[in-house]
Amino acid sequence: MKLGIIFLTGMIPFTFSCKKTSNHPVPSIPFDISINTSLPSYNSLQGVGGWTYVNGGVQGIVVYRKSSDEFVAFDRKSPISSSECKKPLTTNPDNFLQLEDSCTNAKFSLFDGSPISGSEFGLRQYQTQWNGSSILRIFN
Repeated sequence: MKLGIIFLTGMIPFTFSCKKTSNHPVPSIPFDISINTSLPSYNSLQGVGGWTYVNGGVQGIVVYRKSSDEFVAFDRKSPISSSECKKPLTTNPDNFLQLEDSCTNAKFSLFDGSPISGSEFGLRQYQTQWNGSSILRIFN
């Protein structure tokens, strides 16, 4: 009996430490879209390293093709901009693998959404699913 109490007591901190809370400043809104990468408007996603903007999310989505079968999608709403700033993140003209917040000058990696400078939060990432030929599903 004593061993059982010790075991349960030892598990309580572990249980609470694994609890995930979402305190990301960009809200999580449900959506589910599919894009056909063979269409001319998504031509830039045909090759590895290509990116494009897509409607959806809070302030639009940027999609980046990391490899032949891996895509990432991030919301263009900056995690640090105030409500007065309505400008979505844009690609950095000097480095297309970076997104910039023009209101705060914060920079983020297009490759993985991590903050480069000016923010403790990374970008809100969405799930992607590639059918292997031309349809990319982006959802939350």
